[in-house]
Amino acid sequence: MKFKLIMAMVEDSLTDAVVEAARAGGATGATVITSVRGEGLHPEKTFLGLDLSSARDILLFLVAAPRSRDILEIIANTGDFDKNPGSGIALQIEIEDAVGLKSQLAALQHEIEEDL
Repeated sequence: MKFKLIMAMVEDSLTDAVVEAARAGGATGATVITSVRGEGLHPEKTFLGLDLSSARDILLFLVAAPRSRDILEIIANTGDFDKNPGSGIALQIEIEDAVGLKSQLAALQHEIEEDL
């Protein structure tokens, strides 16, 4: 089975909504890395050395390749990435191989059977 890794960097207030939407779209799980910092085109200003940027989370989804584009679009729509600058970005990376997914393989195969 071919996999893709979807990585989304989102405002922490959007994390739960994005994870739920991705699950509804076919993702079988997520890894959340909390409290990261990022800079966009225009760096955030600081006040007396304190960072004024909002907290961000990185969300990692290992998904079946045939469903990856749909899940990526669901994440972007849920987070309003194209409507609200700075709300987040998402990307996908092809995965050559993965292990440790035995408990999720049945669910993943069921998900992609609908697309075939």
